[in-house]
Amino acid sequence: MINKNNITGIVLAGGKSSRMGTDKGFLKLNNKYFVSYSIDALKPLVSETLIVSDNKDYDVFKCQRVEDTIKNTGPVAGIYSGLATSKTEFNLVLSCDIPFIKTEILQRLITAIDDVHDVFQIKSNNKNMPLIALYKTTALNAFNKALNEDERRLQTVLKSLKTKSVVLNKEEDNTTLNVNTPNQFKAIINGNNY
Repeated sequence: MINKNNITGIVLAGGKSSRMGTDKGFLKLNNKYFVSYSIDALKPLVSETLIVSDNKDYDVFKCQRVEDTIKNTGPVAGIYSGLATSKTEFNLVLSCDIPFIKTEILQRLITAIDDVHDVFQIKSNNKNMPLIALYKTTALNAFNKALNEDERRLQTVLKSLKTKSVVLNKEEDNTTLNVNTPNQFKAIINGNNY
């Protein structure tokens, strides 16, 4: 079993949220900020949590805030910035817009760690979820290379790494719902999946 002292949590909260029209990490569900759900799910499993965002408002969560090394370049730069700051071998990476995420789901990523793969990602609803994943810090080189080559697509970076998917049971798929639009937000506020 991997010791939590060798795992860093990285919450990506630097997106433009153009479809939502507001910073998704500060949306509230049951009087709790979305970003808090990610932080709380990580807490039992990690030695520290980093929030990758240029928004100083995230300082209120008492986690080290890391600014994107390269601005406006999406999750590739966000993951790169988090991995570059991490002091541990393993890193649980989450986006800030998954309010139903559970510690037990993230624990499965840790359980899946082996010596062969660089990335361990959740697979839910037949989709790989690279923003609910565990990255070894050794993946940093692939992200650095991508950014140097102006590559911004996360899927392209992942193709250069050895990736393993951890498949969820159908009844667990709701734990990975992410919220991108006002209509999706309204649906979860009303207790519905979208």
